[in-house]
Amino acid sequence: MNRTMKKNISVLSVILLFVLSGCTDLDLNPLDQISTPTFWKSRSDFDMALAANYSTMLTRQWSYELPVWDCLTDNGYAQHNSGGAKDIVAGTISSSSGGLISVIYTDSYKAIARNNLFLQQLTTYAGTDMSEADKKTYEAEVRFLRAFYYFQLYHLYGDVPLVLEPLTLETQQQPKVPAARILEQIMTDLDFAIENLNDKPYYENSGHACRTSAQALKVRILIFTAYGNDGTANIQTLTEVRDLSLDIMQEYSLSPVFEDLFRTAGQKNNREIIFSANFLAPSSYGEWDMYYGDWVVASPLQNFVNSFECTDGLPYGESPLTNTVNPFQNRDPRLAKTVFVDHPDFGAGKVHLPSNSRPTGYGLMKFLEPSNIPFGFSTMSEQNAVVLRLADILLMYAEAQNEIAGPDASVYQAMTDLRARVDMPPYPAGLTKEQMRGRIRHERRVELAFEGLRYFDLKRWRIADDILNGVTDGLLPYHFEDKFYLWPIPQPEIDKSGGVLEQNPDYL
Repeated sequence: MNRTMKKNISVLSVILLFVLSGCTDLDLNPLDQISTPTFWKSRSDFDMALAANYSTMLTRQWSYELPVWDCLTDNGYAQHNSGGAKDIVAGTISSSSGGLISVIYTDSYKAIARNNLFLQQLTTYAGTDMSEADKKTYEAEVRFLRAFYYFQLYHLYGDVPLVLEPLTLETQQQPKVPAARILEQIMTDLDFAIENLNDKPYYENSGHACRTSAQALKVRILIFTAYGNDGTANIQTLTEVRDLSLDIMQEYSLSPVFEDLFRTAGQKNNREIIFSANFLAPSSYGEWDMYYGDWVVASPLQNFVNSFECTDGLPYGESPLTNTVNPFQNRDPRLAKTVFVDHPDFGAGKVHLPSNSRPTGYGLMKFLEPSNIPFGFSTMSEQNAVVLRLADILLMYAEAQNEIAGPDASVYQAMTDLRARVDMPPYPAGLTKEQMRGRIRHERRVELAFEGLRYFDLKRWRIADDILNGVTDGLLPYHFEDKFYLWPIPQPEIDKSGGVLEQNPDYL
């Protein structure tokens, strides 16, 4: 989103309440709100509505609470139970659970309703200030967003309702359709987006989704679907992952400075970022610095800290460089760029002492902006939430190609490039496919730490039960069952449907 789009977001949250509100009496034309008959009259109206569609990405679970997702895993602990993380970790979730279990479902459909209204109005718009090519670009941007939200529903709940147009009082009760049908629609939307979005890379496209944004999202979805219930990879699907990744890799480059990806100044025109949810204070801002620098909402676990190698590429504890007195010495530089001990200290006097406890002794350094010190209620963090970036594409390419052909030269090169960014050595020659698989999975854990992907990686590899039930340094007992590979449909949604919407079988 460019600056104009961002400034429009806070305005639209008020003036589009009626326009985007679902089943409100559509015959009313209130004097204090803009209604559908009076709003969709010019291209500028669609520009504002497009900004409103992008603004749904700023919802906290898809922006500044992305690190909380890693607190559902062996990476971290959520001391304030953000998103109901403690209940998910402990395996006490049910159809009446709140937090992420509930809000992902409801907020996804709220966003989809906004997407569908935009698309309906675009289809009937006859104004001369918008060409057919422009209309296709608008449609592609919104269908990209709709694919993102349907993927949230698909991989967390499975069978869900498929809604592709604004609902009325007569059509508001929608039954579930098979998850395969949801996936089909996701791919249809993304293929349309790939065909019609701007060819410019994201860093040249003023914050709008572009062709490679849609390709990257498709790669993420394909690789999630590539593993069966037994963890076996589908080579045909991984071949699609590989080929799409190669296209994207030609247009982006790794950020020379790792931490630039997560700080305001470094994010501008960053050639690694493929899509992000964008803040611009004071119109819109997140809670990054207060959450993670002051409240210590996410606390890295010791096993996560131990997972970072020493600078010789050997595991901590096995390497001769291991220093138990100063354990951050001689370590993968990403450790100190991701984790702080007790309090964040950026040097040059840039120090903040958190107001909350540090239950594991550690906090998150990765997403903090030193220029915002001191962190607190008045801090307006405008760091963007990076949703898709090249490092993830390199890792998915390496994972796919390794499963297809073993650890060939291109797999080694992708991993060497990624590690060289932080001066970590390349992998030793002669690794087997199984050994390289383990290396790639480990690299995903440290490179993408607390970016909200670890939970989904464990699920798609079908190892969540083994990994999570094996955590021994958590601050509460971990319990994961097979049924948790899918979440329950929130019970209030079942109740409102009058029996049309059925609960997932494991939660009846």
